[in-house]
Amino acid sequence: MELHIHKGKCHCGAVRFEVRLPDNIEALECNCSICKMNGYIHIIVPASRFRLLEGNEALTTYTFNTHTAKHRFCRICGIKSFYIPRSHPHGFSINLRCLDKSDFSEITIKKFDGHNREESVPELKELT
Repeated sequence: MELHIHKGKCHCGAVRFEVRLPDNIEALECNCSICKMNGYIHIIVPASRFRLLEGNEALTTYTFNTHTAKHRFCRICGIKSFYIPRSHPHGFSINLRCLDKSDFSEITIKKFDGHNREESVPELKELT
């Protein structure tokens, strides 16, 4: 699988990052309480394929429940472009909505039952 650099950012542009992904990706739309409210669409990658380019000082962190997931969002515009997920604490979940989608040849979005997370996790893997 050939990987290419894909750029992403928050709404105001204070937080900018890049992630190495194939041109054909599979993403997850989760129905858990936080994802459902903010419309997050996940692309899970190992930490080695993610690089924060700008804006570390603009990021703040929110945790809840087990406090394993580190929800990072821009303190200026409030957008969560990426975070450290509970399911992959040594990787990142990238918000598809924050990437330049013109760089992809195909995007498939699958439903993930995060509301019933414990039963659904065995099917969760790195998506790309």
